[in-house]
Amino acid sequence: MFPVSREGMLTGHDAHKKEMVMLNVLPDFMPPMDAPVILPGQSQPFVMGLLQTEIGAVPVITSELSRIDCWGSFKARWGVGRMHYAVDPGLYALGGPDAKSPVFVSANYKMSFDHLRRSLRGRDGWILVLDTVGINVWCAAGKGTFGTGELVRRIFLAGLDRVVSHRTLILPQLSAPGVAAHRVRQYSGFKVIYGPIRADDLPVFLDNGMKATPEMKQLTFTMTERAVLIPIELVEALRAAALIVPFFAIIGGFLGHRTFSESALQNGMVAAGALLTAVISGAVLTPLFLPFVPGRAFSLKGFVIGCPFSLFFLTAVDFPSRLSTVAWFVIMTSLSAFLAMNFTGASTYTSLSGVRKEMRWSLPLEIAGGSIGILLWLAAFWIH
Repeated sequence: MFPVSREGMLTGHDAHKKEMVMLNVLPDFMPPMDAPVILPGQSQPFVMGLLQTEIGAVPVITSELSRIDCWGSFKARWGVGRMHYAVDPGLYALGGPDAKSPVFVSANYKMSFDHLRRSLRGRDGWILVLDTVGINVWCAAGKGTFGTGELVRRIFLAGLDRVVSHRTLILPQLSAPGVAAHRVRQYSGFKVIYGPIRADDLPVFLDNGMKATPEMKQLTFTMTERAVLIPIELVEALRAAALIVPFFAIIGGFLGHRTFSESALQNGMVAAGALLTAVISGAVLTPLFLPFVPGRAFSLKGFVIGCPFSLFFLTAVDFPSRLSTVAWFVIMTSLSAFLAMNFTGASTYTSLSGVRKEMRWSLPLEIAGGSIGILLWLAAFWIH
């Protein structure tokens, strides 16, 4: 009924699971007793070879990232293939590890996986990759995909107790919201140690006896770190703006006082310039200068940044009437506020309750502002 090792004895995990079954405490997320070991795919481009172990051929990876790895990360930053940028879950060998080598746990979002192995340059170890549906560690911990159940399940499916002689796992500190360390030890026998926030601090952490300094536990959010998060939001905003511009061009073409083509071109160009300005102020400048803009609400910060840039754009364009100028000012500042609010999900200090509170009052105002701006823009064709 239970898998048996070569010596005819139950393997460590299986014996542990049998004991739990007898105590009637085996959780639902554990795989069946006869579940086979699942190894990651060997044909993945970053796999450099195979390491023969008791559980089979474990894919070997290096800490050096190839041009393909760097290009893939660049594309993911800009939203190209972001939702499919993942590696196979399971156990990987970094360098030439043995039974005493440390075990690091990561998400199967490839950028997280690459950042971890790059930080361990020149070291040997095992990397246990969880199936987080291609989501990074912190977000996956909040969503539950980087959680206690998946970690315990992956330990068994990887046959980890047959590969290493110790019972210690090193987890990213930002995974703590999703993982109950005492439950992991209860269900699997493995002890969880939370490492530093930044993977780059892992070498010092390991050399320091796996103890994190206060600096390693502090989460920063510098301008550079904020800038890295901008591209994906910027691309999504530009895509939406590109779909909206034809609306203004076509409606303006029908309602304009020139020929359809002339009016459509004029209104389309104005809309493109106005929306681009709003996107830059809300999705680029607000995140960059976030700590320096007055107000706590992100939407308010976006509105504050959007006002001067909207006025600058409006003074540079010759509008047919004051009403159309006012209309575009309302549209641009509302859009800037909305795009800035999107950045709450990428910041390090917003809370779920705070975001919900802000959305309850700011989102209706932004929708109302955009709607009023469009109505004023339409009315300007008749009042002109």
